[in-house]
Amino acid sequence: MMKFFMMMFFMIPLCLKKNIFWMVQASIFFLFYLFMNLSLNLMFFCNLSYFYSCDLISFGLILLSIWICGLMVMASESLFSMKFYYNFFLFNVIFLLMMLYLTFSVMNLFMFYLFFEGSLIPTLLLIIGWGYQPERIQAGMYLMFYTLFASLPLFLGIFYIFNNMSSFMMYFLKFYNLNYYLLYLSMVFAFLVKMPMYFVHLWLPKAHVEAPVSGSMILAGIMLKLGGYGLIRVLIFLQKINMKMNYIWMSISLLGGFYISLKCFCQVDIKSLIAYSSVAHMSIVIGGIMVLNYWGFYGAYVLMIGHGLCSSGMFCLANISYERLHSRSMYLNKGLMNFMPSMSMWWFLLLSSNMAAPPSLNLMGEISLINSMMSWSYFCMILLMLISFFSAGYSLYLFSYTQHGKFYSGLYSFYMGVSREYLMLFLHWFPLNIMILKVDYFMIWF
Repeated sequence: MMKFFMMMFFMIPLCLKKNIFWMVQASIFFLFYLFMNLSLNLMFFCNLSYFYSCDLISFGLILLSIWICGLMVMASESLFSMKFYYNFFLFNVIFLLMMLYLTFSVMNLFMFYLFFEGSLIPTLLLIIGWGYQPERIQAGMYLMFYTLFASLPLFLGIFYIFNNMSSFMMYFLKFYNLNYYLLYLSMVFAFLVKMPMYFVHLWLPKAHVEAPVSGSMILAGIMLKLGGYGLIRVLIFLQKINMKMNYIWMSISLLGGFYISLKCFCQVDIKSLIAYSSVAHMSIVIGGIMVLNYWGFYGAYVLMIGHGLCSSGMFCLANISYERLHSRSMYLNKGLMNFMPSMSMWWFLLLSSNMAAPPSLNLMGEISLINSMMSWSYFCMILLMLISFFSAGYSLYLFSYTQHGKFYSGLYSFYMGVSREYLMLFLHWFPLNIMILKVDYFMIWF
């Protein structure tokens, strides 16, 4: 595991050279190829060292991180063409990738917390440094304070555990079953904010709307998954207390998911709509994890991977329109099918995956999550039905509003999609829909 970290570390000098933008992207994809061929025993933690290890959850999420970081560089070509601090941007991306890699691969709870918080810094720099509007500073502060406010109790909880168990190692903690309310709340709340759960989700739409395309991609693709990953790791040794408390999180998540789905229909900003749809999807993931059964953990993992690719691809599409029209408003982004008929197909493919149409991973994840929550209580059926229905509704709303209708008369120059953009969208959509063939691998760990 250390060799991959060293490879990322030695990519930093590459970032500082002139005109080597695409070389860095090629290196990231090469790293992906090397990591993908890692010999992995899917049943257990393996590739163990004192510090790093890898099991199936870590493996999938690290692969997703490397993939999304490569695509972030690809999506941000405008920074390179305009010579807008692209060296610092590349350094930021590599640093963020290193933080995410370490977060997903460390065994030590304290180190996990350290890198969990460390990934916040490059994201904040992305939003503040390359965002579009002056409100990006306020959005960055929202992101910082929501996350930091919730994660101080997590910090104290981790030290309480060390004080009692004399170990930070996640693997050893699975033999305990702690039954303390305050410890449970302190350990779980930080991850719920990161997911984000309804009521503590306000930082997400703000951050997405103000972030550049790369910031949105990493936020939607990986940052929301940190919360799910943390919950899966932490709830292993908090099972007894979670059985008493999970109905609270389930109720908030399902009702919140339903309400957010309705709120998606009120959005006039494309990015804002995609951001709110992420909150709706993550609410089902929280429900699945909180049930603590096989289907729930499996479905949450599959939906996290699927949503990471799908949501990131939709932000790419929103940015492609933004680069042409210099607006994210749905009133101006109308009738795009007239200009970019091929791009219209990509809108359709990614939005159909977003509403969990086969053969996407989202479908597999949602079926499993619905199964898991139905086994917990039949009453979940009503809200799950509404969330699924409305997720199809707002996806169709976004598609029909942007692609059909009369286009804006103020458009006096326009150009079609370029091959880089089509490749980028293909690289989001293809793994999302081809991995359904190997979905049995996702189930082995659980």
